[in-house]
Amino acid sequence: MATATQSERQPPIPLAVLPNAVPPAVIRSRPPHPSIPQTKADRDRLLDVIRRSLAADPAVPPVAMESLRERAQACLVAADLPATYLDYAAVLVNNETWRDALAEVPFERRLLLMPKCLREENRCSAPFDEFGLLCKQCGLCSIQDFQTEAERLGYAVLVAEGSALVMAMIQTGQIEAIVGVSCLPVLEKTFPFVEAAAIPAVAVPLLQDDCIDTTVDIDWVWDYIHLEAADRSRRLDLGSLQDEVAGWFTPTTLTSLLGEATGPTETIGRDWLARDGKRWRPFLTAAVSAALSGETQHPGVQKLAVAVECFHKASLVHDDIEDGDAERYGQPTLCGQEGIPVALNVGDLLIGEGYRLLAESGLAAEQLQHAVREAADAQRLLCRGQGMELAWSRSPGPLSSRQVLEIFRLKTAPAFDVALQLGAIAAGRHAEVSDVLHQYSEAIGIAYQIRDDLEDLQDDAGLTDAVAARPSVVLTLAAERARGADRDLLQAVASGQTPTGTTADAIRGAVTRAKADEKALLLLESYKEQAVTALDTLSDASLKGLLRRIVARVFNQLAFEGFCREADQERQAAQPATPAGDAQ
Repeated sequence: MATATQSERQPPIPLAVLPNAVPPAVIRSRPPHPSIPQTKADRDRLLDVIRRSLAADPAVPPVAMESLRERAQACLVAADLPATYLDYAAVLVNNETWRDALAEVPFERRLLLMPKCLREENRCSAPFDEFGLLCKQCGLCSIQDFQTEAERLGYAVLVAEGSALVMAMIQTGQIEAIVGVSCLPVLEKTFPFVEAAAIPAVAVPLLQDDCIDTTVDIDWVWDYIHLEAADRSRRLDLGSLQDEVAGWFTPTTLTSLLGEATGPTETIGRDWLARDGKRWRPFLTAAVSAALSGETQHPGVQKLAVAVECFHKASLVHDDIEDGDAERYGQPTLCGQEGIPVALNVGDLLIGEGYRLLAESGLAAEQLQHAVREAADAQRLLCRGQGMELAWSRSPGPLSSRQVLEIFRLKTAPAFDVALQLGAIAAGRHAEVSDVLHQYSEAIGIAYQIRDDLEDLQDDAGLTDAVAARPSVVLTLAAERARGADRDLLQAVASGQTPTGTTADAIRGAVTRAKADEKALLLLESYKEQAVTALDTLSDASLKGLLRRIVARVFNQLAFEGFCREADQERQAAQPATPAGDAQ
């Protein structure tokens, strides 16, 4: 009787459940106008600075333009951004002065005002009447997403340029607050009227003002739409909290939490724990605890958050050993620096340190039982996902994109889940939110890994030398979609059998021709939307608001677009031509 090989004994990898697709328009982008910060990271940093500034020195709205500009200038300096962005920064300052007042207005007394240029003009079949665009919910743009959600909450919605109708609604008391989207020139023109009306009004600026392929920071729009009085997290400064959490990993703080290092293993482990990192997971623990308890310094949270990072760093150490990686993000891995035996021992130590911190966190007996269970379950799931990947590495072969996503679900999502669950346990709210946090974590974890795969497309070594280390959803999608010689090449690459002499540019070219990068971007956005959708059943407004903001914070490059020329034609008719030498 023939003996089954290892690969034949390996059970098949289950298929991941795919989320609902998002409209392709969501992922399109173009460079912002020169008067607006050019990257999402810069815009988010400026908004963080503005929020911190107003927390330290509050302003009572409505604030006069001169004062807004003074505050905006100071915030630009603090954010290390040029004065070119002064008008844009002033709009953000004005928005944030109204933030709390907007939150107090019931949804049914608010208006969501969107410009027609968010539609895809050449394909949009929606008619207009005296109130603006009558969206037909065709799915070609994001107008329907905003409109559907806003109307579900109780908003009145208009898709039209600023008009006398809006002012009439304000003057008759039909609406008491406005959330809008508009370009900077229109905002400058309407500011005096809104200031005079003295009603809460925020407006997210379009990133272009030519009404052609315009984009907006969509996560900011969602944030303002969902603001409500019950959401205490709107006052939680996530930037400051991230800074605070990062401070928990200095050598001095780690010594205060763990005691003096004894011997070389603990010394190396502390150094590895203190190394630079995004600290998303410990941040999630601290943020969830703060949202659910209302306390930013809840007892035990610091040790729980550091425990989460211990578990995560241990998994990275072991992952690098298993994959044979000498470098990670351009820096030596622990096994590349110290050798496999030392790295393996340090990884084991960090797992032990994580459980020690759980035991010393001061949780009540029942809470501690839940915490240990969540940590153990996450560890088991992660190892099962890693085991699937290792089995594939031992005997590489073709996988479907859904099988790759299932590996991601098991391997990446548990680290996010345990971070969120421990925050809820610390706040004493675990039982009521655990299921939602689990669904949210799965979507976030898969999205996070898809983004890593997209970033790996830019890494020459990752596409050639180390491609067999783990499955890639981008390469798998490309192999499924390609034709001809490209299909043969990509099927070999995705199966861990890159032909000798294949260059990274050749792989990237084949991926692009298959449009697999675009498909992966759509998949990424779909899982992000699934994460937000998972929050629908949450009854706690603070946690719901926080987790919605966290999606935007972790994935900060989302934009959408549309087409329209009305405002541009209006400006050209009203203003003299700009001399060529004065153009920006």
